[in-house]
Amino acid sequence: MIAGNTVLAVVPARGGSKGIPLKNLRSVGGRPLVARAGDIANAVPEIDRAVVSTDHEEIARTAEDAGLAAPFRRPEALSGDRIGDHDVLVQALEFMEEHDKRRYDIVVVLQPTSPLRTPEMVSGAIRMLVDGHWDAVWTVSVTDSKAHPLKQLTVDAGALDYYDPAGAQIIARQQLVPVYHRNGIAYAITRACLLDQRSIKGRRTGAYVVEGDHVSIDTEWDIELVEFILSRREAGRA
Repeated sequence: MIAGNTVLAVVPARGGSKGIPLKNLRSVGGRPLVARAGDIANAVPEIDRAVVSTDHEEIARTAEDAGLAAPFRRPEALSGDRIGDHDVLVQALEFMEEHDKRRYDIVVVLQPTSPLRTPEMVSGAIRMLVDGHWDAVWTVSVTDSKAHPLKQLTVDAGALDYYDPAGAQIIARQQLVPVYHRNGIAYAITRACLLDQRSIKGRRTGAYVVEGDHVSIDTEWDIELVEFILSRREAGRA
């Protein structure tokens, strides 16, 4: 709880994944991704309840072993790869409010595919939401200038062009206005934003900028990169 607001953490972890089969059960640093998310949820003091939203029994069991509750299963209608976060979160929120016989004022999303998060990052996003009276707060990272939209290109039938014509004017990276991308570490969203505005990005959404190395896992290469970063962190502690 924070400033009288109850906080529900939801770890979305469906069983289907085309890029990496059963990605949420893959182990990094000796721990399944969904379990890592559970470890963090249980270490954030502002979180009152933490649950997994899944359609897969093994994911549910692994999540429960890591301290996440799994009192419901995600219905098939919410288990496809084109289902948005909003509907998944509303289903989890409404079920848990009925199940727990209490109201949750804030929902925090912890995607298992961002395993380099720390409890302090999640707490920071929640505190920013409450202190700034935002509708939602997303954690973001600065995008490397090499991936800036004005440096991107398109290829059509072999012909090269700028993704944005303004890219033709860019000579040095110092000309680029910084842009940011979601890192999946945390989304903190008010109940009113989810249910009344029907969005995970409300009319007033704040950016909690997180420094350092962060990887959102989509590919086998991402897993190798996370393993490397974790091993480097461990070596630094030795």
